[in-house]
Amino acid sequence: MKILASFRPSGLIKYGLFAIYLVAFAGASAGASAQTITMASTTSTEQSGLFAHLLPEFKRATGLDVKVVALGTGQALDMGRRGDADVLFVHDTEAEEKIVAEGFALRRLPVMYNDFVLIGPAADPARLRGRDIALALKKLSAANAPFVSRGDKSGTHAAELRYWKLAGLEARGGGYRECGCGMGPALNMAASTGAYVLSDRGTWLSFRNRGDLAVLVEGDTRLFNPYGVLVVNPARHPHVKAADAQKFADWVTSPAGQAVIAAYRIGGEQLFFPNAGR
Repeated sequence: MKILASFRPSGLIKYGLFAIYLVAFAGASAGASAQTITMASTTSTEQSGLFAHLLPEFKRATGLDVKVVALGTGQALDMGRRGDADVLFVHDTEAEEKIVAEGFALRRLPVMYNDFVLIGPAADPARLRGRDIALALKKLSAANAPFVSRGDKSGTHAAELRYWKLAGLEARGGGYRECGCGMGPALNMAASTGAYVLSDRGTWLSFRNRGDLAVLVEGDTRLFNPYGVLVVNPARHPHVKAADAQKFADWVTSPAGQAVIAAYRIGGEQLFFPNAGR
């Protein structure tokens, strides 16, 4: 009974509240010290698995976390224009140079490259197989073969439109369909419908649901696919974490960051090739 008599709920509540306060204070302090930048980037860099390989190394080097928002390049650049991202990692050089000229981003720094490939059924019913992307699209249009376009203003979509223009084609055939989706979903649609599709090689190499799809057109120098990094201009958006964003840009273009990019492989095949300073 003496034990029961000594039990004081008020004391327990007091110490319990104090413990809760300490936990809350520690959590708040940790939140305050955590440094995170927001990066708007492409679905190709995310879906290829590059960031899962790259960003932990960046955090080890700098202590900074990176929140990735994976979109088409056009949407990623628009995030920069609105000040909704601190840094941009994208692949449409013309559009990147435009946002710099507009004053919404600081200078474009080249980071890496891979290439685009035209994917389609291994049997290749439209007989597109070869190296010439313009000739392949002419054959595709003439055959009214099914083609999945991302149609999302991404870097891949912008490249696709350039290739249609290069082929001199306004009409793209009765099989042309826009999905308004990322690279992975577009490849899934092509695999399930036996369609052709333009892909960056990195996402293709990491794609597992290939069905009977195969690379049919590759090696054309016009399929070159460069990536750049841009820090959002703090003069336009003072709230952006420009200093920390610059740390990412500096690291990813440094020998250390470039070595991490070069080391990323799937099935022994290198997905991206560093080209900072070139």
